[in-house]
Amino acid sequence: MTITDNGRQGAQRAAGSARRRPPWHRRYRGGLITTASILVVLAFWEVTGRQMNPIFSSYPSAVIRKFGVQVKSGLLPEALLDSLQPLLLGFCVAALIGIPVGLLIGRYRVADAALGVYVTAGYAMPLVALIPLFMLWFGLGFTVKVVIVVVMTVFPIVINTRAGVRAVPRSLTEVGTSFMASEFAIMRKIILPATVPHIMTGLRLGIGRAVIAIVIAEFFTAIGGLGGQIILAGQRFDTAGLFVPVTVLMVLGVGLTRLVGWLETKVAPWGRPADTDRD
Repeated sequence: MTITDNGRQGAQRAAGSARRRPPWHRRYRGGLITTASILVVLAFWEVTGRQMNPIFSSYPSAVIRKFGVQVKSGLLPEALLDSLQPLLLGFCVAALIGIPVGLLIGRYRVADAALGVYVTAGYAMPLVALIPLFMLWFGLGFTVKVVIVVVMTVFPIVINTRAGVRAVPRSLTEVGTSFMASEFAIMRKIILPATVPHIMTGLRLGIGRAVIAIVIAEFFTAIGGLGGQIILAGQRFDTAGLFVPVTVLMVLGVGLTRLVGWLETKVAPWGRPADTDRD
């Protein structure tokens, strides 16, 4: 092969790479549209909020000023820490319970027959109705918040994991069986890798429910946390102060959901949809 051929092949590879890489305005179009949408909503809220009674509404600049006051006083960081601790612990416990249970009931009919009805009932039932009972059992402190987060988070994880196991092609498990692989090996090397995208979907749904659960728990217990700050601000008719923890919770939920999505691209890159050419 001559130097000219090498140069020609290198140029062809570079041209092919350039064709595969979308232009910058397509790569960042989603982020630019999202930013523009947020700015439009904030501008509209600022204009309309200033014309309303501050008891009934507020506006972004007032919320930002109140945010700075609460940060400097240490009230907001303390409330955020009080909410994050039971939220993250409860979410981790729900994942440690939900993923194995979902694998079991998705793989084995006996386990599905024994536990599937409880999973379906738990997901469909309004679990908020059980919170007074949890308060009687676990008190009003840290433990009851963790329990509420676990109960309200575990079922989406179980259901999505079960759906992932059932979506594994039967031919793959039959190949493992034909090669005399043990049940543990089939579960670890075939079923689990194929189920990871569904598991991550369940975790994304679960983190959203975990944020809702911690707020509900703090509404009932009214002891610290961002939910407690919402209750106190509402009782004082401090609308701007009420929007501060609400905004923090919204940002927290979006951030944690994006974090789980980023982890999915690292843990299961094969499950990421190819949407680069989508209009």
